[in-house]
Amino acid sequence: MIRWKTAAAAVSIALSPTVAVAQAVPLGANLERFDYGALVHWFATSSQGQQVKMAYLDWRPTGVANGKTIVLFHGKNFCAATWLDTAKALAAQGFRVIAPDQIGFCKSSKPTGYQYSFHTMAELTRALLDQVGVGRVILVGHSTGGILAARFALLHPDRVVRLALVNPLGLNDTLAEGVPYTDLGKLRAEEAKTDATSIKAYQLRNYYHGEWRPAYDRWVAMLAGQYAGPNGDIVRDAQARLSDMIQTQPVAADLPLLSMPVTLIIGQRDLTAFRANSAPPDRRDQVRTVPQAAEDVVKQIPDAQLIRLNNLGHAPQVESPSQFMEALRMAIGKSGCTNSRGIVR
Repeated sequence: MIRWKTAAAAVSIALSPTVAVAQAVPLGANLERFDYGALVHWFATSSQGQQVKMAYLDWRPTGVANGKTIVLFHGKNFCAATWLDTAKALAAQGFRVIAPDQIGFCKSSKPTGYQYSFHTMAELTRALLDQVGVGRVILVGHSTGGILAARFALLHPDRVVRLALVNPLGLNDTLAEGVPYTDLGKLRAEEAKTDATSIKAYQLRNYYHGEWRPAYDRWVAMLAGQYAGPNGDIVRDAQARLSDMIQTQPVAADLPLLSMPVTLIIGQRDLTAFRANSAPPDRRDQVRTVPQAAEDVVKQIPDAQLIRLNNLGHAPQVESPSQFMEALRMAIGKSGCTNSRGIVR
């Protein structure tokens, strides 16, 4: 076993894009020792009777300012930092870009006994935007952040100009499709087994269709580093509670109520179907993957379009930042565009 002589050495390895996943370096339950590559801001408030802090990144336009703000919501296995390439490209186009870490995730607070809900996260994010003086926004949500983005848009339609959902969860009710409900105790037991190896194996199969790149190891190290330290149980409890939130709070039934233009940006090689592996073998095929569910959902939303990224998986913004930006430009610009890589409805 390699033993690190200094904390600085540990952090430098944790941030290396070629770090071996077997070497999970403790980074703190709130990623205190993980550098996002951008200045981290803080929003302090009270929630459920506890004082909490939300970390967020805030990029000002580096190109000619267009007066518009884009808010980026991360997924369950991601953080605000994973939007870095996207945010820089958007800032260069004149947008202000805000990317929060939601409560329970990454650098933000993980309160003891907290009842996580997408409604609560939406209200906390609204309060954050109020504090930084942002009104109407273009909202982009990835994976679990897609559920949150849809819920935010349903609660505050006056605040959302356009909505882009990137390989979002919640498009289908997986419990109704055959995934058994898993209680919090069992979810905690599962989290106890989570480590760098299991994180990479899951992402390799479901996110990156069996094609791993060294750059992805940075994000594995980020996630695994939260579990590895002495406060790892705080992370495990939060992650179990967040999984319970995802399994019990799909947004599928409410999507037809969305009133703003909506774009689904879907990497077609995504195999994600939340907790489908826990379904009985004879029902697993009935649990739709994200791309399968998106084909039905786009027909149910009044003003929706679908961009299919045929050669990408669950995290197109990580897998191919330039190709993803091409799709996102279409989503936030004029509707009815097409390109060779996807079809827009």
